[in-house]
Amino acid sequence: MRSFNKIFLIITLLIAAIFTSANFLIFSFDDIDGRPYRVEINRLTKLIEKDSFSADDLSDCKYITDIVKYSDSPDSFYGGSSDYTIRVINDELYRFNYTSSADITRNTAIIANITLGIMSVVTIVIMLYIRVKIIAPFERLTNIPYELSKGNLTAPVKETKNRFFGKFIWGVDLLRENMEEQKKREFELQKEKKILMLTLSHDVKTPLSAIKLCSKALSKGLYSDKKKQLEVAESINRKADEIEEYVSQIIKASSEDFLQLEVNDSEFYLSELVRNISLYYREKLKLMHISFEVSDYGDCLIKGDIERSVEVLQNIIENAVKYGDGKHIEILFSEEDNCQLITVRNSGNTLPDTEILHIFESFHRGSNADEKSGSGLGLYICRQLMMKMNGDIFAKTQNGFMNVTCVFQKT
Repeated sequence: MRSFNKIFLIITLLIAAIFTSANFLIFSFDDIDGRPYRVEINRLTKLIEKDSFSADDLSDCKYITDIVKYSDSPDSFYGGSSDYTIRVINDELYRFNYTSSADITRNTAIIANITLGIMSVVTIVIMLYIRVKIIAPFERLTNIPYELSKGNLTAPVKETKNRFFGKFIWGVDLLRENMEEQKKREFELQKEKKILMLTLSHDVKTPLSAIKLCSKALSKGLYSDKKKQLEVAESINRKADEIEEYVSQIIKASSEDFLQLEVNDSEFYLSELVRNISLYYREKLKLMHISFEVSDYGDCLIKGDIERSVEVLQNIIENAVKYGDGKHIEILFSEEDNCQLITVRNSGNTLPDTEILHIFESFHRGSNADEKSGSGLGLYICRQLMMKMNGDIFAKTQNGFMNVTCVFQKT
């Protein structure tokens, strides 16, 4: 804002300087004696004396507006509101009506000042509009990313109907709400897991203590009767089964879906999905010198969430960029059993066929992921989203190409 205020001040001073310079130049052209019309009167007088005066000579004059002969209008010869001077030429009175240089200069100055004034007002209004409608709203947004990065998610973003930032502000506030909601869900999830672990840990202690006690008794030979030894062994086995059950509960709790993925079931055109993907990746992959092609397709209406579908294809293409050879990526289309199939194919497949079935599992990373960053959740999220949209996803290798296919239901 300070930088803009400096620019605004500089422009205001520049406008004032232009005003001053323009008026100085206009008035500086005025003759020093202030009576340049006399030059024209003398020239016209000589022409009249020689009887060679014509109307064209008067039209060439800058200051003389009219010449009146006394014999033509004696009654009004000395009247009128304009400035004039009288000369005797060839024994005849002539009246020369003129406009002084000051009047011309004043009129020129008025026109110039009006023109510059209008331009200045327009410039200032535009600058003020930019300041109020663009700079000021953006100034209020400058601290929002910093506050979000610090985890300050409670303060809402003030809504506005600004045509430039209205949708952006709404999106930032929606992002803040989603982050806040995700933070709450994560807190609740961590709380539930901690309670579960504490409960199971406490429950495990009882059978574990019994096993240790029985094992200690057997090791010291406290039970000489074989029947009693058998009962103790069976008791140890039962306690071990209890511990195994608790361990199963822990594994089940750990393997439950930890991502709460929401899908808005609706309908959208295939062309809309392809357009969103193409607009982004054509430029990005061109900069990376990766060949990118989108094959021909027939537009149709398919079921699902357009935003989630874009997310799925983006994850697949990002994997193709990361694990392919960086030469070629292609999107193919086909139809099967009232379903629309979209396949992302990339060259340079380095994943063994034995790992294809596991690439959609959570936290699974293939053998080709060495020294490449990632969490092993990208394709897992794709599978969860496709299942929530009543679709499917699968992968296969063919002739050195990796093919990942999304199956969408058609309406």
